Amino acid sequence: MIVNLAEGVQIVSFVILSLMMVCSALGVVLLSNIVYSAFLLGGVFISISGLYLLLNADFVAAAQILIYVGAVNVLILFAIMLVNKREDFSPIANRWVRHVSTALVCAGLFALLGTMVLATPWSLYNGPTVTGQSSVLEIGKHFFSDYLLPFELASILLLMAMVGAIILARRDYIPEDLIPRDMGTSTASTLPERPRELVSAISETPRAR
Repeated sequence: MIVNLAEGVQIVSFVILSLMMVCSALGVVLLSNIVYSAFLLGGVFISISGLYLLLNADFVAAAQILIYVGAVNVLILFAIMLVNKREDFSPIANRWVRHVSTALVCAGLFALLGTMVLATPWSLYNGPTVTGQSSVLEIGKHFFSDYLLPFELASILLLMAMVGAIILARRDYIPEDLIPRDMGTSTASTLPERPRELVSAISETPRAR
């Protein structure tokens, strides 16, 4: 998918996406509600994917949505909502010193980046429009030709992680003879489970009826 927009549309789209990204990033840092911050973090990721689309990087934009918005941001929201722990923080002495030092560091980084942007000689391309195949097609060709072995190894690694997560989630179905004896001595890191007698009684009740 090659995006060829007029120069005015590109500038307007860039300004809108940049404002969305900056405002969402400020909301992530400044808001006290962590749930709102997590949602605004998703807005930052979506704005970045829009900037990737303006650069004709459709694969990177799709990966940004799928990985960061669909996986990382959703995982953060699940962790926040599952924990749901409210804690009153005690006041810190000389808290304003930390605020001032943080503001100075942020201002210094902003001034450094702004100076680099203004000092860089940005040259505009005035040649003919370059048209070609989509980057998704090119990456797919390399995945299934030059980088087939690393791609398959990564798939096997993800499959092993998924099987391990399923086994850990369904521990009540593991036979007792496969559980090491030393695991029964320490119960500090184990989760409470239903007793096996209760599980067997529930499973045998329909048969008795």
